[in-house]
Amino acid sequence: MTDFTDAQLNRYARHIVLQEVGGVGQRKLLDARVLVVGAGGLGSPLLLYLASAGIGTLGVIDDDVVDLSNLQRQVLHTTDRVGRPKVESAAAAVTAINPEIAVITHRERMTAANVMDLIADYDVIADGSDNFATRFLVNDACYLGNKTLVSGALLRFEGQLATFKAHEHGPDGARYPCYRCIFPAPPPRGLIPTCSEGGVLGSVAGTIGTMQATEVIKEILGVGETLAGSLLIMDALTSTFRKVRVKPDPACDLCGAQATIHDLSRHG
Repeated sequence: MTDFTDAQLNRYARHIVLQEVGGVGQRKLLDARVLVVGAGGLGSPLLLYLASAGIGTLGVIDDDVVDLSNLQRQVLHTTDRVGRPKVESAAAAVTAINPEIAVITHRERMTAANVMDLIADYDVIADGSDNFATRFLVNDACYLGNKTLVSGALLRFEGQLATFKAHEHGPDGARYPCYRCIFPAPPPRGLIPTCSEGGVLGSVAGTIGTMQATEVIKEILGVGETLAGSLLIMDALTSTFRKVRVKPDPACDLCGAQATIHDLSRHG
């Protein structure tokens, strides 16, 4: 079937006994390569659970350093690592959980100049960034590069989660939507506060980030119902989830029939 060491059989036993995973599925996870954008509130549970699951190669990109104010929600990091680059702190946390996986750190900001090279070597991209500029950049790059994107967002007591793979078609033959099919353009600067301005409940980041990890794993395994074509919205104050169906926008500038975005030049 597949070759596992005794230690791996023990570590991943609860996966292997799952009919939907098994030894074949666990081998897919071990062979997979996932890039996590941001080692913050969403990236923290993402990286921890992907490492625990045995994703063979984890990339993490972030140009920031650990700050004391991060620790309320960014559970990757610890007080004694305040001041250290987040990617270094993330690598330390991830390898402490699972020393067998490879961790590739990218201590830089994702830009139009480097994003295509960064995503090229990965199977799935998980976006945990905290600004619209990066979200739109990652979405556009993933579409142009034929990469599956699992995207999360947070603010105050709410979270959103979606999978985007507009380069693929669903069981009904229709293509899936991209991020721009829902949000055609970034909102005007200052209209929507950032987490530092509006706040965020730390455990909400944990909930959405953990669900992101589940969606990444589902995409790698090809099991269950994909979240592509839906937007999942959580309201922690009312303990409710809403799953909104999203159709591709025929007039989308990126993936529509008359698309005007063919490269990343508009990102500067």
